[in-house]
Amino acid sequence: MSNLSTEIEEKIARAKEALDAHVREIVEWHFDPETGTPFWLDFREKLDFDPRKDIHTFQDLQRFPIFEDEWLRGGPVRRWVPKAYQDRPIYVFETGGTTGIPKSRVAIDDFRIDYELFSETLPEEHFPKGANWLMLGPSGPRRLRLAVEHLAQYRGGICFGLDLDPRWVVKLINKGWTEHLEAYKSHVIDQAMTLLSAGHDLKVLFTTPKLLEAFALRLEDEGSSVKEAGFTGIFSGGTEFTPQWTRFAVEELLDGVYITPTYGNTLMGLAASKPVGPHDGYKITYYAPQPRAVIEVVDPDDGRTVVGYGESGRVRLTTLTKEFLVPGFLERDEGEREEPYETYPWDGVSGVRPFQKLASTTTVGVY
Repeated sequence: MSNLSTEIEEKIARAKEALDAHVREIVEWHFDPETGTPFWLDFREKLDFDPRKDIHTFQDLQRFPIFEDEWLRGGPVRRWVPKAYQDRPIYVFETGGTTGIPKSRVAIDDFRIDYELFSETLPEEHFPKGANWLMLGPSGPRRLRLAVEHLAQYRGGICFGLDLDPRWVVKLINKGWTEHLEAYKSHVIDQAMTLLSAGHDLKVLFTTPKLLEAFALRLEDEGSSVKEAGFTGIFSGGTEFTPQWTRFAVEELLDGVYITPTYGNTLMGLAASKPVGPHDGYKITYYAPQPRAVIEVVDPDDGRTVVGYGESGRVRLTTLTKEFLVPGFLERDEGEREEPYETYPWDGVSGVRPFQKLASTTTVGVY
């Protein structure tokens, strides 16, 4: 860390203090019999420590066992609703379901809060307030559709969506039904083109890298482009976001339209990226929305030891909100640990890609 300025090191220290204080508040909340989460109140009996007395810092969360994704598969889902929120309207969001029963996450306001925080990172000139959005991404029981819709509304616009079932896409890939896959992709792009032709004045686009490419090529086939269609900003995400693809998108597809990569999922929320461009070879580095979520890059073999800066490892996620506590979950992704910087004075991760040891069992669909 010696190459960091004193100013940044002071920001890092303040961020660590804020994180530790947040950890104490969230652990107290989830383990308090009055407000707590039934799952964690029951789990307390299996622990050899008292979370409310013994967890003081983020590092103290290491005392918990690694969070198992099986705990989120199946019901009853209300065991994840904190007692303080039992009478609130509850959403449930699911993961892709490519490895069996989908993991479920209950939510009340987290998806709104996460995307309102992300909204502050969007440059006004490319994501103008009041602009209408096109959500060219997965629909169904996913957090993403409602979250992007809320983001558009929060910024004063209206969000237009379409039907897209990523589970069907994964099935088509696994069965090798290439012709059907191409037909379904065309069906999705057809819906986007219909919305575009309907005079809705769409200016901002959310999509995934694969769908962005298909959309841009369709526009090109019809003598237009993403820019000529009126789009000024693109918010996108997915593990297909590599420096090579980003360079291709910027140089070949977008004609100057601003694009910001993001890394997010149902459990974490949304990690924003440092500005991406030719100045650093289109390298993409993501920073979690601390203190609500923390990303660490850890040794793949033990899941707890943080690797050195620039070294590769598995992504370990901790989620810390009053709605949801996950004290250390090993993601299906890997990447390189990156140093803090001025805007985000905590660790980041670059080169995010499917975790090598699981990659052969994971199918990347529309992402």
